[in-house]
Amino acid sequence: MTTFEKIVRIADALRIPGHMLGLAARPWEVSAPPAPTSTTEDRNDMRRRHFLRASTGLAVSLPALHQPTTGTRLGRGEPEKLRRRTARLRRLDDVLGGGDTYRVYLGEYQATKALLRTASYTEDTGRALLSVLAEQAQQAGWAAFDAGREADAAGLYQDSYQAATEAGDTDLAGNALAFLAYQTVPGDRRTGVEIATRSCETIGPDAPAGVRALLHERKAWACAVAGLASQTESALESAEAALRDAGSAPQPDWVAWVDPTELQIMSGRCWTELRRPLRAVPVLENALARYDDSHARDKALYLSWLADAYLSGGEVEQAASVTSRALDLSHGVASVRPRHRLAPVLKRLGAHRGLPAVDDALAKAAG
Repeated sequence: MTTFEKIVRIADALRIPGHMLGLAARPWEVSAPPAPTSTTEDRNDMRRRHFLRASTGLAVSLPALHQPTTGTRLGRGEPEKLRRRTARLRRLDDVLGGGDTYRVYLGEYQATKALLRTASYTEDTGRALLSVLAEQAQQAGWAAFDAGREADAAGLYQDSYQAATEAGDTDLAGNALAFLAYQTVPGDRRTGVEIATRSCETIGPDAPAGVRALLHERKAWACAVAGLASQTESALESAEAALRDAGSAPQPDWVAWVDPTELQIMSGRCWTELRRPLRAVPVLENALARYDDSHARDKALYLSWLADAYLSGGEVEQAASVTSRALDLSHGVASVRPRHRLAPVLKRLGAHRGLPAVDDALAKAAG
């Protein structure tokens, strides 16, 4: 499935008319044909970049979708409508970076916050609205983090935790802490691990399996960055056990992306951080072979850990090849994280100048 087809599917789910996509036609179908030497991969990359530029119109249009009016009496079904809307908008994160989506998600959060201030509703409806607000704050915080707005992200995660706590929603409260831990651990490893541990303790044993899996794998990541191998392995095992428990039970939409492939990728990332390339490379290769290129930001990020693991294992040329692929995928994506994550890999590759694959990757990074 091409990136355009994927975004059209998202637009269908959002019930967005075609003209709101900002495209009169597919841009690559009305432009000049590619040069004869262009490969299929080059053409696909060009199409993805054309679409990502054109999709700005989609992001700008989304806040105009129907929302409840402030100053009115809200029925008890209104929070669920907002939650479904939030789930539909979340699909944008599959193909767009935080630089494209931050304003959209922040607008949703601010609109719900205004409803809580100005509308009238029952106590139960108010608690449900606070839960929705917590979910929206996390989505906006994630987009801010992805766009390099670290202070905004931290503030939104803290707001989310407060709203979730007031709503009595321990699952979202735990996830807010997990987000904070993910952001904190690179600069303060001890505090990051403490917050991640607290996030797992916040939820109860009856929390949905997907929630338990997500929080335990984020704890594993915090422990790996802190160099705690045994704690990392234990958290990964807890995440795997939770996923086995999931079965067909319904899960919150905000954990819908947590599956065995995602857990494999997180495992590979953890073992890369712990400098265990023999454990990291096989799981990353296996998972990324099934990971579609339309998830360009995430695949570029995950490839950076594969390249890092190859370097730790002494496979310099393979690392350079993977790095080049990650650079291709990250081009045109409105996220600071792929290039930030690739920077130390490229620095390590710089010690091996003269190898053709390395020189190609370094030239591509500088271009």
